[in-house]
Amino acid sequence: MIQTDERYMALALELGRRGQGRTWPNPAVGCVIVNNGRIVGRGWTQPSGRPHAETEALAQAGAAAKGATAYVTLEPCAHHGKTPPCAQALIDAQVARVVVAVKDSDGRVSGKGFQMLRDAGIEVSQGVLAAEAARDLQGFFLKTEQGRPFVTLKLATTLDGRIATATGESQWITGPEARRAVHMMRARHDAVMVGGGTARADDPSLTVRGLGIERQPARVVVSRRLDLPLMGNLARTAKDVPVWLAHGADADAELVRAWEGVGARLLPCDLEGVHLAPSSVLQALGAAGLTRVFCEGGGALAASLLAADLVDELLVFGAGRVIGAEGYPGVGAMGVERLADAPGFELADLRRVGADVLSTWRRPT
Repeated sequence: MIQTDERYMALALELGRRGQGRTWPNPAVGCVIVNNGRIVGRGWTQPSGRPHAETEALAQAGAAAKGATAYVTLEPCAHHGKTPPCAQALIDAQVARVVVAVKDSDGRVSGKGFQMLRDAGIEVSQGVLAAEAARDLQGFFLKTEQGRPFVTLKLATTLDGRIATATGESQWITGPEARRAVHMMRARHDAVMVGGGTARADDPSLTVRGLGIERQPARVVVSRRLDLPLMGNLARTAKDVPVWLAHGADADAELVRAWEGVGARLLPCDLEGVHLAPSSVLQALGAAGLTRVFCEGGGALAASLLAADLVDELLVFGAGRVIGAEGYPGVGAMGVERLADAPGFELADLRRVGADVLSTWRRPT
C-alpha cells in the first residue's frame, strides 16, 4: 500500500504545481480521488485560491467518491472562509480514507482538519511524500509561520559572474532557450521583483510572454525614493498588470501620488541604514498575500537579500562568455571578509538549457 499511496500522491503533487503562481494567498494544492484502483477525480487549487483542490476533485468524482481514497498534498481546511471547509466536503462525499502529505501550519486548520475527518469515522494517513510536499508548499508555510514569501533569486551571468558590460549592455547574455525558461519560472511565482536600478536602466515589462498565460504575476520594484520612470513600461501598464512599489517613508509625496495615480500599489517599508530593509520589504509582501517571489536583481538587491539570509533558492544561468572585471557583477558588495561568513547553498540540480547551463541551489538542509 505504501508504494500505491506514493504513486497517487506524486500525481497529486504534480497537479498542485499547476497552480503555483496563481493561487495566492492560498496554497497550491493537488488532490486525486481513487476508488477500486481507478482515478475518479482530480483537481488543483484554482486561480485566486478557489475553488480548492478537494472541491474540484470531488465534483469530478461525483457519486464515485463514496468509499474512495482521497490523496491531498496539504491537510484539508477545517474553517469557514469564502468557501466551506474541505474536510466537511470530504465527509459529505463519504470517502473512506484520506491520505495527506503535510499538516497545515495555519492556526485555523493545523490538525483540526484531521480531527474532523477522524471524528466522522474516516481513516487518515499523514506524511506520504512529506518532504516533496513541504518543498512545493514552502512559500505558504513561510508566509504563515514567518510572515514572508519564499524567495527565488535568479542570476544570468557570464563565466566570470558579470551581468552587463561596462557600458551597461546586457541583452542578451543568455540564449533564447534560457530566456524562455525564465518566463516559465516567472509564471510559477506570485510576483517578479527587481531593484530600482534595474527598473531605471532596463525599463523592463516583467511580464510572462509567449506562454499564453492570462494571470500575470505582480511586478514588484524595490525603490526607496520612487525615482522611477513615470513614462516607462511599468507605469504605462500598471492598470493592466499589478505594479507594487516598495519604498521608504521619506519618498517624495508627489511621486507617491503620481504612482498611485497610474495604478500602482505603494508599500511603505522600513530603512536599514540608507537602504530599504530587505526583511521589511518581504514582510510587506507577505502581508499582501504573496507566497512565492521571483527576484531578477540587480546586483544591489541580490546582495541585500543574500546578506540578510533571505534567499531560499538560487537559480544561476551561466553563459559561455567572459566580460572582465570592468563589467557589472551579478551580486553587489556584501561586506564579506571571511569565507565562513559567506552565504552557502547546496546544489540541487544542474542541466543544460540551450547553449547555457542552469544550476539550482537551495538552502542547506
